[in-house]
Amino acid sequence: MNVLKNFEAVFIVTLGLVFAADFALQAPAQDQFATPEMQVVVVSAKRLSAEQKRQSLIDENKTTLATDVATSTKI
Repeated sequence: MNVLKNFEAVFIVTLGLVFAADFALQAPAQDQFATPEMQVVVVSAKRLSAEQKRQSLIDENKTTLATDVATSTKI
């Protein structure tokens, strides 16, 4: 009967014990992510000039407009 009166306190203490046990049993974060055979990707490419960027945007807009027109005619 006394436990029912103090159920909230018992619940809080139980949660504290669960979280403390979980924290104590966790492996260090460094061991989880450290892999000796980590692959490295190197991307080597030239940057676009201002003219190439502008032309790329124009081409992208034309493609987007053509797709929008094709979609709107189907509706």
